[in-house]
Amino acid sequence: MFSVKPMKPTFKCYLPPVQTNVKETIEPPIKKLEPKLLPGEIVVNEVNFVRKCISTESSQDDLWGKLICTNFKVSFIPQDAPPKQKSQLSHLLLGEHDIPLTCLEQVVTVNDTKGKKKVLGSNQKLKFNPTELILYCKDLRIIRFCFDEAGPESAKKVCLAIAHYSHPADLHLLFGFEYQGRRYHESKEERVNGSTPRGGIQTPIFDRPSDWDREIKRTGASEWRVCSINENYTISPSLPEYTVVPVSLADQDLKRHSLFFTDNRIPLWCWNHPNGSALVRMASICDPAQQKKIEQKVFNAITKSHPQRSDVFRYDLDKCLPNIQDIQSAFVKARQICVIDPFEESEERWLSSIENSRWLEHVRAVLKQSAEIVYCLDGKNASVILQEEEDRDLSCVVSSLVQLMLDAHYRSLIGFQSLVQKEWVMAGHRFLDRCNHLKRNDKEESPLFMLFLDCVWQIMNQYPAAFEFTEAYLTVLSDSMWIPLFSTFLFNSPKQRAQHLMDFAKNKAIPQGEDQVLYFPPVWDWSQQFSTKNQTLFNNPMYIGKGAACVQNGEVKTFRRTKQKTYSSTLRGTPASLRNGLKGGEDALPRRGSLVSELKPDFSPVKDESPSERFFRDWFSQPADQQGLLIPLLMPSHVALWKLFFLRWVPEACIPKGGPITAYHKLSQLVDEIEILQSQLRQYKGPSPGTTPLPSPSGPPLDQRRMYFKASSPNDSPTPPDFLTSSFPFTPMGNLCRRTVHGTPISKFLNGARIWLSTETLANDTV
Repeated sequence: MFSVKPMKPTFKCYLPPVQTNVKETIEPPIKKLEPKLLPGEIVVNEVNFVRKCISTESSQDDLWGKLICTNFKVSFIPQDAPPKQKSQLSHLLLGEHDIPLTCLEQVVTVNDTKGKKKVLGSNQKLKFNPTELILYCKDLRIIRFCFDEAGPESAKKVCLAIAHYSHPADLHLLFGFEYQGRRYHESKEERVNGSTPRGGIQTPIFDRPSDWDREIKRTGASEWRVCSINENYTISPSLPEYTVVPVSLADQDLKRHSLFFTDNRIPLWCWNHPNGSALVRMASICDPAQQKKIEQKVFNAITKSHPQRSDVFRYDLDKCLPNIQDIQSAFVKARQICVIDPFEESEERWLSSIENSRWLEHVRAVLKQSAEIVYCLDGKNASVILQEEEDRDLSCVVSSLVQLMLDAHYRSLIGFQSLVQKEWVMAGHRFLDRCNHLKRNDKEESPLFMLFLDCVWQIMNQYPAAFEFTEAYLTVLSDSMWIPLFSTFLFNSPKQRAQHLMDFAKNKAIPQGEDQVLYFPPVWDWSQQFSTKNQTLFNNPMYIGKGAACVQNGEVKTFRRTKQKTYSSTLRGTPASLRNGLKGGEDALPRRGSLVSELKPDFSPVKDESPSERFFRDWFSQPADQQGLLIPLLMPSHVALWKLFFLRWVPEACIPKGGPITAYHKLSQLVDEIEILQSQLRQYKGPSPGTTPLPSPSGPPLDQRRMYFKASSPNDSPTPPDFLTSSFPFTPMGNLCRRTVHGTPISKFLNGARIWLSTETLANDTV
């Protein structure tokens, strides 16, 4: 046997041999970019090598990574994540670069080389390969991605997936129904071991008679009772199952009367003043032949509920206030000026543009109307009926503001949440339509809840010590409308909510009779979204609670007002026809613009002033009681743009170490220091006179301290930290990137406000 000589290779390789072991030690393997998914969340499409634009000016700070579309959100995962910024509010359900699909206003694809653009809807085709994707968000962000290095087909597929999944065909396809079903079963063991009633939520939901009973007792409405004729929504689908009605009205009468109201909505009690006057909401009466008769019965019953049998005044909100289309149009214009167009606040043109949008005009109009109603209830001791055709839009705004001005309970965090729950959620505000979650009908969309929050901010801005919560809380609450995981903002009516949640419980094998708050909770359990520390950003360090004292002229005084006088217009011989609702509310402020004209710095007496003018002059001549009635100043100079909401993403408007946050920072540190000292003093007292334990140097445990910013130490710098900006706790970094083409603003590139106003126009462009 002989050995065969091996043949020489016919091809010589000049590349160095691969040294796998050595390479692994020198260069780590490529990082796998995986999204953080919630229970029930699945990835539906993704594309690699995507560039997220951080700045309009240059691409130097841009991030490279993977763009992912799931059944809940659009997620971008950077290849090399920058260190997390301290100024950012950390969300437990969303990452720094995540956008919920319901938050998407428009999905715009662009091809620079072909000069084409298209607004994508559901099930649409895209005839060009996109080089850019621009996402316009309902929270005013503009997020921009470039596909320079990405595969063109993959880029096209992910754009189409985002457009499709952001236009759900039905309500039950919103991700919240999948997520909450999984969450319920996964947390079942926790609840059995240590459950608290209603999942620990302290905010009353007003889906039970006991919640209404407590509210009747709290407001002293002894002549009103809880009525259950709408149990199982047998009378009206848009009213709660339990409502509050005058004691003098029998259930049978209410059932008969309901047939004549729009959507069978019987009048809805809101609140009682300590003087006995009531605030009531009412839909229009459909049958003109029965109108006078039904109205008289309702008015008589409300009059009987008043201890002085005082008059009832009616305000027709459809006639007094702008309609929902005007409000939507004004918001779109304000958003266009603040976010899309180049920001030039120093220019007079920019400031006048904000005024010309009419958004602030509508804010003033709503506050003025609410102040007039406050005068009727508080100054005239008269009950008020707010009338609107459906009683589901402007009534929600005005009734809430009136109660906020009159009742300090609603200026606490739990009280404010109960107000929203009572006057918006259970009163049947059409959140599904007005937020346009399903993107079916742009004509029904209107930011009424946003208008309300802006009005609340205006009052808070003028009386900062009167509210337990902060503007950061209001902003986070507005953002929560676009996270479809909570029951609060998803439905048009209590009946729709009950039906969908009943079907949901059946589909997810949730036991019959289980509390809906447990398996599909409202937004009020903030621990679902934020850590305990981040929730402290909601706490106002300046808040003056009940029984607090103030310092005036060097003396400590408690907040107490003298008993309010009655400013009855009958002293001036008001005709009887103006009373009992026949020409309701017209004598409250008889001179055009009188409420605005009297709110001037001197508040000096005016010759021949009306009772309302005298009421407001008297009120403004005294120091404001932070726990009593609050009336906002309404001259144009007093009503300001809510900058944290409208400008938080705008880099040009972001002031480093500036804005209201600098005062909040110092006050929080001061309050934290005071609370530490109080805790130490309590410990000094000890359990008995004979023992004096040493105080803890740190005061209460960190997780029990109310302030976000902790007391400073002697080594701390006296200047605010570098991460503090006027946008805190948000950051413009990567959240607003306007696209420019040869120096042309994005608004002109996309034909002005049409990008916000009309998807149809651009969607039908030839591509």
